[in-house]
Amino acid sequence: MTSLQSDKLDSSRDTNSENNQTPPNIVLILSDDHAWNDYSFMGHEIVKTPALDQLAAESVTFTRGYVPTSLCRPSLATIATGLYASQHGITGNDPSRNLPGGKKGAEYQKQRGEIIAKIDNVATLPQLLKEKGYKSLQTGKWWEGSFKRGRFDEGMTRGFPEKGGRHGDDGLKIGREGIKPITNFIDKSTSEGHPFLIWYAPYMPHTPHNPPQRIYKKYANLGLPTSIAKYYAMIEWFDETNAELLGYLEEKGLKDNTLIVYVSDNGWVTNPSQAERFLPRSKQSPGESGVRTPIMFSLPSQFNAQMRTEAVSSIDIVPTVLAVAGIEVPPNLPGKNLLENLKQETPIDRDAIFGEGFAHDMTELNNAESTLLYRWVIAGQWKLILSYDGANISYQKYHKGVLEGPRLYNILADEHETMNLAEQHPELVKALSDKLTNWYSVKERNVLKNKS
Repeated sequence: MTSLQSDKLDSSRDTNSENNQTPPNIVLILSDDHAWNDYSFMGHEIVKTPALDQLAAESVTFTRGYVPTSLCRPSLATIATGLYASQHGITGNDPSRNLPGGKKGAEYQKQRGEIIAKIDNVATLPQLLKEKGYKSLQTGKWWEGSFKRGRFDEGMTRGFPEKGGRHGDDGLKIGREGIKPITNFIDKSTSEGHPFLIWYAPYMPHTPHNPPQRIYKKYANLGLPTSIAKYYAMIEWFDETNAELLGYLEEKGLKDNTLIVYVSDNGWVTNPSQAERFLPRSKQSPGESGVRTPIMFSLPSQFNAQMRTEAVSSIDIVPTVLAVAGIEVPPNLPGKNLLENLKQETPIDRDAIFGEGFAHDMTELNNAESTLLYRWVIAGQWKLILSYDGANISYQKYHKGVLEGPRLYNILADEHETMNLAEQHPELVKALSDKLTNWYSVKERNVLKNKS
């Protein structure tokens, strides 16, 4: 950065701090079933992600970001509330399929509604931002009924029991069918003088892996298995939609004063021999291929671009966004407010990050322990995974190795977790186990209730 550029950045920061009546706009970009290393800027030699590469180059980018729970619904609920899955209560995707009548039975449908109702009992990011006059838009994946259940002002998803409401019905058109609802909302909000929050969670690169032929051919011509070529093409297609969104913010002169946060909901490793399926130790696993994701924070008027290797968590997104918006962070949010670390380029005062994982199907809806499969902690170079015996009646084949334990890895030296060092370091296993136990007991006492 030149001296002149630095002076301009300092000047814009001063102006922003003095002009508190215009807080930054906020855009959350959430990719879906996207492996942590499947980006050009993360070193992938095949996948092309020029828009996300550019965003990473303009952001405070944490290459070692994590989601606490590597399953889409609980992970997205964490990003929307700033709470761990066992706090907001949405620990799985669906009710148990062993209920009378199965997935078509009345009890199953009733429990689907009961899971959605859990979002009514906790505060959400759109709700908390209203204090500063934010208008909010939901697009893409949204499991928790209508967008109104998340306290968004506008949205695309009608939600269960509407047809297709399980994942997000009309919301899932975003990205695959363009981003016009977003650009219209941006125009409307800015013309009315409101700062805005946009939830952009396209169903990408998630299945169905149906990329445009023009992109698919580029990867198919490399001789890759069809399933992998389609997955890579989906990533590039997703990247193109981000280019359109980021370009529109630039065109409208909004990018400098817009906080853009990027994260994936969970990881994915494509099965090379089976279309649209993933391999064990990726999605829904505590392994790096399940829980790791780059996390970016871009706000050019306040943050210098940085590439950082500290471990951060998606649990930090809500408190950081609130702080950027000038809203006091509720003291019982478990994540870290990273605003000053981002602005001052200072180390994060944290000795560990934590996660937990549950079965895909929820059995006892008000007892998270009933389907608890694992908890994990990362402290410095070490990662410990402990396994539990919660009921698991679905996705069993994807839990091979998940229910073994304890597992201890030096993830700085072994990021693909090939060597379990638990037997060599029993004292470290004990210390990290105690840290996990203390985290869980404290977390249970702190839930941010819905204030409406």
